[in-house]
Amino acid sequence: MKETYSYTSVAVALHWIIAFSIVGLILVGWQMTDMELGAPGQEQLYQMHKSFGITVLLLTVARIVWRILNPPPPLPEGMKAWEKTLAHGAHVGLYGLMLAMPLSGWLYVSTAYEFDVPTVLFGLVSWPDIPGVGFLANEMGHTAVENVHGALAWLAVGLIALHVGGAVKHDLMDGEGVLNRILPGWLGPTRGPVKPASGSVAAFGSAVAIFAVIAGLPVLAQGSGAGPLEVSTVAAENWQVDDEADPIRFKGIHDGNEYTGEFADWTASIAFDPDAVSESRATITVDLTSVVASKKLYTDSLKAPEWFNSATFPTATVEVRAFRIEGVSADGQTLYEADATLTLKDQTVDTFLYAEIEIDGDTASVIGEADFSRSALDLGMSSDPNADWVADPVSVSFDFTASRTGD
Repeated sequence: MKETYSYTSVAVALHWIIAFSIVGLILVGWQMTDMELGAPGQEQLYQMHKSFGITVLLLTVARIVWRILNPPPPLPEGMKAWEKTLAHGAHVGLYGLMLAMPLSGWLYVSTAYEFDVPTVLFGLVSWPDIPGVGFLANEMGHTAVENVHGALAWLAVGLIALHVGGAVKHDLMDGEGVLNRILPGWLGPTRGPVKPASGSVAAFGSAVAIFAVIAGLPVLAQGSGAGPLEVSTVAAENWQVDDEADPIRFKGIHDGNEYTGEFADWTASIAFDPDAVSESRATITVDLTSVVASKKLYTDSLKAPEWFNSATFPTATVEVRAFRIEGVSADGQTLYEADATLTLKDQTVDTFLYAEIEIDGDTASVIGEADFSRSALDLGMSSDPNADWVADPVSVSFDFTASRTGD
C-alpha cells in the first residue's frame, strides 16, 4: 500500500494561524460596519483589523514560498477526478483570497478621503498607504474599493465552507484521513510521515524583507524632512532660552480619554523687560515634525495632511505681544497675560497666553500655558468635524529657563 504523507509542521502552523486570523478578521469586520461612527472602542477595532490583515498578507507570502519549495502531499488516490479538480480550485481560490482580501483592505484605507486615519501595526509600526492610488480617493472610488473588499469577505466564507465541507466528507464519510494530514501533531495522532523539508529562510525571509521595505518608507520620508529651525529675531532680543529646555507639551481628549504629546524641537526669540511689559514680545518657532504623542497612532495622525501636514508645513509660529501683569501667585511670583497669535498650516488664530515669570539676576524661569481650538486651526476637520472623537480644546504648556543676553 502506498504510504500517505502529511503536511510539514511549518505548513500546518501557517495553515491554522492564517485560517483563524481570516475568520476573526471577517467577524470583526462585520462588527465594525455595524457600529456607529465614533462608538467607544471602534478605533481600536479598526487598528487591530488592519494590523492582523497585514499580518495575514505577509504570512501568505511565506506560505506560498514554502509551498513552492515543499509541495504538499498528493490527494488520496480514491478521490474522483472531478473531486480533485474541485479541491485544487478551492485551494487556488483560497490562496488568491489570502492575498486579495488584505490587499483590498490596504487599498481601502489608502483611498480614504474623509475619515483618514494612519495605519500603525499593533500600535508599534507605521504602515504607509499604497502609493499612486490618489485617483481613487473620492466617494466613488473609495466606495467601489469598499464593496470589493466586502464581496471578497463573502466569497471567502463560501470557499471556506466548501473547503471544510470537502475535508470533513473525505475524512468522515470516505475514511481517507485527509484531516489528519493537516492537524497539529497533538491533534492528529495518526498523521503519516513527513517528507524532509527546507526553505524556511527563503519563505520567512521573503515576508520579512517585504515588511522591512514597506515599513521603512515612512522612516525614509521622515528623514528627508525639514532642516534646523531658523529663528525669527525680534528687535531688542535680550533673553536666550537654555539649550536643555523642556519640550513644549500639549494635551486634549480623545475617545473620552486624555492624550498627551510634546514638541521636542523649538526655538524662541524673546525681548522682555519687567519694567516695560507692554512693549515686550516674543517669537516662538515650533518644529512640527518633532511631535511625539502618547501613542504612535496619534503621532502619525498629527503629522498627516489632515492635521499638521508637517511634510508641507514643517513649522508653526507663535507671536506673543502686549504683556500685562495679572497678579501675583501664591509663592510670590508675578503672573502675566499676553496676546498670542498662532500660525499653523496657513491658519492663524488669536488666543491668550498666561505665564508665571521669576527673574533672578540674569536668569528667568518661565511656566505658562495657552489654549487653542483645533477647529479654528482646521485640524482633523474632515474626519471629525463635530468633535465626536477628538475634543476641540487643546491645552499647550511650557516650562523653561532663559539667560539674559543684553540690556
